Amino acid sequence: MTYNFCTLFDSNYLTRGIALHESMVKHIPDFRLFIFAFDNRSLKILKELNLKNTEIISLKEFEDKDLLAVKPDRSIAEYCWTSTSSTILYVLDKFDVDNCTYIDADICFYSSPEPIFNELGEKSILLTEHRYSPQYNKELKSGRYCVQFVTFKNDENGRKALIWWRERCLEWCYNRYEDGKFGDQLYLDDWTERFEGVHVMQHPGGGLAAWNVQQYDFSEENSKIRGKEISSNRDFDVIFYHYHYLRFFQGGKIELGRRILAESVLNIFYKPYIKKLNEIKTEISSKYPGFDPNGSRENKFQLKTPVIYLFRKLTGVYNVFDEKTFLRN
Repeated sequence: MTYNFCTLFDSNYLTRGIALHESMVKHIPDFRLFIFAFDNRSLKILKELNLKNTEIISLKEFEDKDLLAVKPDRSIAEYCWTSTSSTILYVLDKFDVDNCTYIDADICFYSSPEPIFNELGEKSILLTEHRYSPQYNKELKSGRYCVQFVTFKNDENGRKALIWWRERCLEWCYNRYEDGKFGDQLYLDDWTERFEGVHVMQHPGGGLAAWNVQQYDFSEENSKIRGKEISSNRDFDVIFYHYHYLRFFQGGKIELGRRILAESVLNIFYKPYIKKLNEIKTEISSKYPGFDPNGSRENKFQLKTPVIYLFRKLTGVYNVFDEKTFLRN
C-alpha cells in the first residue's frame, strides 16, 4: 500500500524537511511525499535536490482566492496553520489519491508507520493525541490533539471533516486562545462526536515529543529505538518523534524547549537529529554561501526576568546550550 503524506515549510525549516524525507526513505518502503514550498528559496533548492518519491508544490500552484484573501491578516506561522487543511485537500483533489496524511516538517521517523495505519482500518480520519505528561498539560489551550500527524481518506467521511476544518481555519486561525479556539488545533477536539469514522491513534510510538516523553524510558539496540511506558511496563517500537520548539540561534546556541528531558532522550533523539540537520546544512550551504537552512535566529533566547531565569535553571528546564559543547558531551 502506498502511504501519501504532505507537509509544508519554508527555507527556515529546510534541513528539517530534508531530514524528514531521509527518515521516510529509510523506514517507509512505499510512500509519496507532497511538499508545499512556502517560499521561493525552498522551492528552488527542493526542486534541485530531486528527492525520491516527492512532489514539490509552489505557492503559486497551491494558493486559491480564499487563502489569498486571508493571507494579509495572518502571521507567517498563522498562515501555515491556516493552510494545513488546504494542503491535504489539494493533494486529495489534484492527485486523486485515496488517502493523505499531513505531517509536520520537524518530525522524524524511526520505524514504519504501518502499525498506525493498521489501527485506522476502515475508518476515515486519524487523530494524534498530545498525551501530555501531567506537569506539562496544556490541553485546555492547545487541545487534546496535535496536528503533527493527521490522516484523511478520500471518502465521504474524510472529506466532510476536512472541508469543515478548512472553512473554520479560513474564518479564524490565529496564534492566540480566543473563544475556545487556538490556531487550527482546537477545532479537532470534538471530532469523535462531530464526525463519523474518526480513530484516535493508540500506538505510543507515534507522537512522541518533549511534552510527553517523561512518561517513557528509551533504549537503543542495533539502530532500533524501543520505548517502555513507565506506568504499565508496556514495550513499543518508536515510530516518530516530533522535534517541536527546537531552535537555532546565531552564535552557536540551541534551545530544546521548556520541559525537562532525560539524558537518554537527549542522547538517543536530540543529539543525532541535530547532527543530521548540521550535515544537511553543510551540504546546502556549500552550494548557497551565506544561507543558513537551519533558520538560525538573530538573537539568542532571552528569559524575561531574573526570577524566571533562576527558577528554570534550578528546575532543569533551561534547555539552552552551546551547540558544540552539547553535541560533544
